[in-house]
Amino acid sequence: MNIELHHRLSGRKLEKWHALLKEAGLAPTEEPDVIALVFDEDRLIATGARQDNVIKLIAVAADRQGEDLTSCVITALKGEALAAGHRHLFIYTKPQNKFTFSSLFFYPIAETKDVLLMEDRRDGIASYLKSIPAPKAGGKVGAIVMNANPFTLGHQYLVERASLQCDQVYVFVLSEDKSDFSALDRLNMVRLGTAHLPNVTVTETGPYMISSATFPTYFLKDRDSAYEVQCGLDIEIFCKIIAKKLSITHRFVGSEPFSAMTDKYNQSLAVHLPANGIEYVEIERKATDKTPISASYVRTLIKNKDLAALGDLLPESTLNYLKNKELI
Repeated sequence: MNIELHHRLSGRKLEKWHALLKEAGLAPTEEPDVIALVFDEDRLIATGARQDNVIKLIAVAADRQGEDLTSCVITALKGEALAAGHRHLFIYTKPQNKFTFSSLFFYPIAETKDVLLMEDRRDGIASYLKSIPAPKAGGKVGAIVMNANPFTLGHQYLVERASLQCDQVYVFVLSEDKSDFSALDRLNMVRLGTAHLPNVTVTETGPYMISSATFPTYFLKDRDSAYEVQCGLDIEIFCKIIAKKLSITHRFVGSEPFSAMTDKYNQSLAVHLPANGIEYVEIERKATDKTPISASYVRTLIKNKDLAALGDLLPESTLNYLKNKELI
């Protein structure tokens, strides 16, 4: 038996990889960073892959089940991930695979009928929550989740409105580096733009609030339902773990006239949050000249270096931050 690690496949190895995945009912939606192949002579009998910090596409030939091949694949991928600087790994899988991955030292975070999310740290999400200041006893505790790419007057207006309605507000800024501005820059812009609000706490989402950019669909039979499945898992983590720990009673969102996908997610929140004892509050998006402020439009102005127009759409704190960082 021989284990190989590849950054890219071609020729016969690529054909064998696709054939084994098809046999297992899996289909890759993008090329992973690393692919592990386990061969018995010339036959591919097991595989797995890593994309960023997510282990995925684990498959073992039907007649080679029970030979501890999954463990071989996971061990190889964990070693490679550590060498590449990834010290915290996740697996999205079918709920019926919980025992298999638990035996390989992955721990459940959240589960729905369609998907199970696990991590390789026993206390991963608990440690994350301990890093966030606890709320004061009693009172209304609000939450906002935003990408803030970049932080606009629209974002600031939403936070200000929430802060007026709550004793404390948590603003969670997405930690993924898949935006025009880095996670650190977005976090800093939000902190600067809300510094005048003493009852607002700005924090990272860490890896525990999921976006459609990273949610895998390879194991779903009905991939058209992927967004609904992702929403369900995201809401499960927020309601059952994060909101429970931080005593969050209200979640605030801005109205969404531009993105059909975000609006659909908001509709899911409107249904599921109240069922979990959390009030859903939608705030009409701030507008200038009767046009709702759009972060994507702001990014276009930044690329065009239209400072005059940006002054009407960005807080002074954001504008100064972008200038000081030479991002405009």
